[in-house]
Amino acid sequence: MRAQKKSAPSNERLAEIYRTAAQIILRKGYDATSVNDIANALGMTKAGLYHYINGKKELLFDIMNFGLWELDEEVAAPARDIADPAARLRFIIGAHARLVTRGQGAITILVDEVTALTPAQQRKITQSKRKYFDFLRGTLDELKAAGKMQDVDATAAAFSLLGMINWLSRWFQQGRALKEEQAADEIVKIALHGLLRPSKLKAVDRNQ
Repeated sequence: MRAQKKSAPSNERLAEIYRTAAQIILRKGYDATSVNDIANALGMTKAGLYHYINGKKELLFDIMNFGLWELDEEVAAPARDIADPAARLRFIIGAHARLVTRGQGAITILVDEVTALTPAQQRKITQSKRKYFDFLRGTLDELKAAGKMQDVDATAAAFSLLGMINWLSRWFQQGRALKEEQAADEIVKIALHGLLRPSKLKAVDRNQ
């Protein structure tokens, strides 16, 4: 009888499986990735891996849920406690970027592979993604209402920010000259210089 799976946040082995599988899927694509590929990368047998998962499609769904849990735990939840929208935006961009450079693709798979899920799974993931998107756009709306943001559409800006952050997983490589923190800082600078009005940007920089 297969052991019942534990939730990702409470099981380090599952977290390792999700991150490793995410990296392989990110590199090869979902359809070209086999359960054997994932097991081999983890140094496990296929049977051993099935102790933790219920199949490839369910694994993809679990990876996405794990990525969304990390996103809420490390980015959205602490950001909600930041009252100033400019400081909150800086935190969101930096924390999300650091999560992507560290997380081996678990977040970015949400963009590319959601169509591989069942319709019911797609709806659940889309709802969670929408919640985060609305939070980010709401921060931009606050900045715009206060006259602190450039004359750009908040929805377009939110999608552009997420695209720039998620694309980190396509070009950032561990062990190169540009370190995780530096990569995140560069994304923050590029984003804020494009969105915030110069006077507000200087004020935010002084407070860091």
